[in-house]
Amino acid sequence: MIARQDDEETPLLQQPEQLMANTPLPWDQFWIILLLQFPDSLVFQTLAPFTPQLIRDIGVTHGDESQVGHYVGILQSSYYIAQALTILHWSQLSDRIGRKPLILNALFAIAVSTFSFGLSKTFVGLVVSRVFCGAFNGSNGVVKSMVMDITDTTNLPKAYNYMPLPWMLGSIIGPLVGGSLSRPADRFPEIFGRSELLRTYPYLLPCAVPAILALVAWLVTYFRFKEVSVISKDYIWTTLKCGNESVSTGTSPWGSIIGWLLPQSYARPSTLASNPLASSGEANSESEVPSKPLPLRALLSSKVLTVTASYVTMAVLYMAFNSILPVFYATPIELGGLSLDPPRIGAILAVSGLAHGAFQVLFYARLHDRFGAGAIQITGVSSGIPIVILFPVINALARAHGVGLAVWLCIGVQHALTTSLMMCQPCLALFIRAAAPNRASLGATNGIIQMVAAGARIIAPASAASAFSYSMQEGHDAWIVYYFLMSIAFLAVGASLLLPRDPSVWEDRQ
Repeated sequence: MIARQDDEETPLLQQPEQLMANTPLPWDQFWIILLLQFPDSLVFQTLAPFTPQLIRDIGVTHGDESQVGHYVGILQSSYYIAQALTILHWSQLSDRIGRKPLILNALFAIAVSTFSFGLSKTFVGLVVSRVFCGAFNGSNGVVKSMVMDITDTTNLPKAYNYMPLPWMLGSIIGPLVGGSLSRPADRFPEIFGRSELLRTYPYLLPCAVPAILALVAWLVTYFRFKEVSVISKDYIWTTLKCGNESVSTGTSPWGSIIGWLLPQSYARPSTLASNPLASSGEANSESEVPSKPLPLRALLSSKVLTVTASYVTMAVLYMAFNSILPVFYATPIELGGLSLDPPRIGAILAVSGLAHGAFQVLFYARLHDRFGAGAIQITGVSSGIPIVILFPVINALARAHGVGLAVWLCIGVQHALTTSLMMCQPCLALFIRAAAPNRASLGATNGIIQMVAAGARIIAPASAASAFSYSMQEGHDAWIVYYFLMSIAFLAVGASLLLPRDPSVWEDRQ
């Protein structure tokens, strides 16, 4: 019994030393993952500043200002309706045929749908463009799986330290592009005044920027990204070659055929020798027989359901806030907003995106090491409560004193609190990795969570924007929309309390 006790305690005593050996990030592939996220973030941020004005221009509201937010919410939700119906399929497919084909498909969908959005002259055309993008853009779950494929437990937090970079750039460039290049023939008549195309389609130019970037990212991904070995390929090689030969060294006829049919893979750097703690679990499961994707029913464990609840409530809170923010800025002060024009809205969102991304890049890893993922998650969703309260405070100050220093200070505080909310994303990625039953099911696990989150996002933008429009109408309580947002914030806090203090608790049990 004494010898058994020593054997059980020895690994625990050795953990501090093993934690020192961190696997370096594979930058030769990681920078491509960062690049291919940029078009997706740029599209959302580019459309946000001019979408309210676009709704007014196409005449679907018939001059009723209170209906602008309602139609903006429908437009945003249409994307997530299509995504909710398809993202699980794309994520499961990525576990079988690889991540790269689906990322190429997503980038092409972004390019086509964004061009179509800029060429649309009716509300139906706008909705069809967003539905097409949502249906074929399965990158949300696949990209997260790609990051987990090329990292381990020691460098995944560091990888997510850099994941905000494309979104930060998108938050900076997108609002500036959308706010400054919309209606270019009117804003810059000396440059674009003679263009009949831009006069007919005044929002085509800002839409062309993310569409062209998506095509560039498609080319880079196609020629430079090396697919991580997916389970089906590992199984084929194990069966056919019965050895440890790589794709590039196969000499048998079967090996030549398979090597021609299946592109050369990128092998994740092994950490079995250099990092026993990070790879001990993987060594036991992956060194014997390659794991296979599990069926959907087997993935619905208590861990996956818990992290799904936390992810969904946080995503709904963040999406509801993002959908209301530009509408709140564009709405007249007397109706509950701030009466800001698209260029000023774009500038605010750009500065906010820069601050959010810079803070996460500089401080997230340090905060994670100091407090842990659980503490950061609870703090982030709790910040949603004062974020919501500041909306009516800002409007009250604007009514009393105009858009002055006090209003701008409150706007700054609101966006500073949003930084804490955004840091929930990398924390939940760590919990998702820990909750996945095996590495072969990472894509499907991400797909389940993203599917449920997309379903919730269908409701969040439309319901939040509609509640905002409803509260602006005469005779209705102006606080209805804020009651709605506060209830979501409290649900997010409650769901986060179900998570352990650190994802390693789940990994140790598993």
